[in-house]
Amino acid sequence: MDFTPGEEQRAARGLAARIFADLSTHDRLAAAGTGSDAELWKELCAAGLPGAVEETGLLGLVLMLEEQGRTTAQVPFAASCVYGLLAVAGHGTDEQRGRLLPPLRDGTAVATGAFPACDAVHVEAGARLSGGVPLVPWLRDATHVLVAAADRTLWLVRAGERGVRVEPVETTAPWSAGRLVLSGAPAERLGGAGAYADVLAAARTAFAGVQAGVCAGSVARAVEHTSAREQFGRPLSTKQAVLLRAADAHMDTEAIRVTAYEAAWRRDEGLPYEAQALTAAWWASEAGKRVVHTGQHLHGGTGADLDHPVHRHFLWGRQLDAYLGSGGGVLQELGTLLTEKEPEE
Repeated sequence: MDFTPGEEQRAARGLAARIFADLSTHDRLAAAGTGSDAELWKELCAAGLPGAVEETGLLGLVLMLEEQGRTTAQVPFAASCVYGLLAVAGHGTDEQRGRLLPPLRDGTAVATGAFPACDAVHVEAGARLSGGVPLVPWLRDATHVLVAAADRTLWLVRAGERGVRVEPVETTAPWSAGRLVLSGAPAERLGGAGAYADVLAAARTAFAGVQAGVCAGSVARAVEHTSAREQFGRPLSTKQAVLLRAADAHMDTEAIRVTAYEAAWRRDEGLPYEAQALTAAWWASEAGKRVVHTGQHLHGGTGADLDHPVHRHFLWGRQLDAYLGSGGGVLQELGTLLTEKEPEE
């Protein structure tokens, strides 16, 4: 296996890094509050980055999402690409791709996903959905919601349609989330058998990429702080305890990154990747929370300041820790999957 990014993937990552660094600044994030940055999203779409995912694949998306996580940029990039572009491109009919992909590429349509499958959402006669999903990230920005019903089928509903209600919900991280309430909402089926498992695995891989960036940003801030802050005439970064904690955080971050790369590469190559996606999700959960706690701890008393930039990394890290399955739940899924694949004696 070779995770070396291709030319198009490197170009997309570089462009994403520049846009996020220029526009996702501390002052702009503070001004955005818990909502999305509409100007930043418009800039990303004008640069063609959402649409580029069809060419760069899931690995290219993971590379760009690292840059989003590094700056904790408040835009629905991961959600719209995974639950919209990749899901429709991979599992939609020719008619659905022709109708849905152009607005998703240019950002005039924004998708999100009600994932994992919710036992409270049921399919009724006439392709209508009823039930409720307590938390859907970026729901307040979405024009389309990919809903995973109790029977693991996928359905697209349009926000604003009769029978679709969005109730704002504030989460640990500022993800413009909401509660989705469906009452006989009209929906269209997306994909067949295997579509749910593929989209869930892709989402876990993509958000692991976000977590890798969040952790890298947290570690970078900690390194900058401990190198500049002195104690007894020496930088804090020269203390052995500080060095060891920072080294552990770096290694945890690299573990998240490489497992996300492997899962994404396997999907792009058409190889089975569900186990690899679960592995990446486990590292993103377990190692991710260790890293963001370390980043905050190494800032000392400054880390307790809720307005300090490092606190955003802490909030994002803890949100990603639980999204799409906490470490324990993901590990149980992985164990079950590996057991079922063992050859019978």
